Amino acid sequence: MASVTSISRVFGKLSLSSNWTAAANTSFIKFYSTGAQYENIKVDVVGAKKNVGLISLNRPKALNALCKDLFVELGKAVKDFDADDKIATIIITGNEKAFAAGADIKEMQNNTYSSNVKAGFLQEWEDISNCGKPIIAAVNGFALGGGCELAMLCDIIYAGEKAKFGQPEINIGTIPGAGGTQRLPRYVGKSKAMEIVLSGNFVDAHEAEKMGLVSKVFPVEKLLEETIKLAERIGTHSPLVVKLAKQAVNQAYETTLKSGLLYEKSSFYGTFATEDRKEGMTAFVEKRAPNFKNN
Repeated sequence: MASVTSISRVFGKLSLSSNWTAAANTSFIKFYSTGAQYENIKVDVVGAKKNVGLISLNRPKALNALCKDLFVELGKAVKDFDADDKIATIIITGNEKAFAAGADIKEMQNNTYSSNVKAGFLQEWEDISNCGKPIIAAVNGFALGGGCELAMLCDIIYAGEKAKFGQPEINIGTIPGAGGTQRLPRYVGKSKAMEIVLSGNFVDAHEAEKMGLVSKVFPVEKLLEETIKLAERIGTHSPLVVKLAKQAVNQAYETTLKSGLLYEKSSFYGTFATEDRKEGMTAFVEKRAPNFKNN
């Protein structure tokens, strides 16, 4: 996970004093407070049906550097949305300058091997990967080091056209520690992952899309709007079946093709024990919209 300082060395002096702004034209969005108060993130419920959980990283002066307190709050927000039956999909975003520019290096500078092992350093990241509901990363600006790793923890990545991705940990004498060496090759292949990790170079949004790291690229001001549209589309489906589908796709990265196909078929068979599968097929035959109940 790379630092803000390392970014400055590459690009020269960066302004770190931008205020938080939603990376979209939000005139069509109504924001709703969830009641929880955080210091390092902002949490809202958005969308026409109020079924999309929006989490915005909120350390603008540090380009959303990922300190432990931020990740504790992020994990809590994700778990709360995951447990809320009214929420179908979760979005994690930053601001126009940075999704997250890396880890908070000052916080970890004096860590030792022993202290990392004893404290289970970075264990808070598991709260994101353990979420049962789909999580979409809406990435504007820098997604470097831990920021890139956080984006890859999400199930789908949408990017603004000025986004930049990278794993520049090599520049500060370490390697990615939250999935960068493991998830990146699965998304972009060994050669490209090696190039990114070993060089510390950044890739822009369009190159990331060509590599398969990013699903789609949008103008900066349209990113959040388009991400919410996708989240709402996912929210029209059976929550139970969406969860099963997410688990099945993730299984492809955890096992052999043969074992994955067996897992998929078992999950497919399992949907026939649900009322939502019955309702979905019945609605299709009757040429009407389905009314899913999450059972």
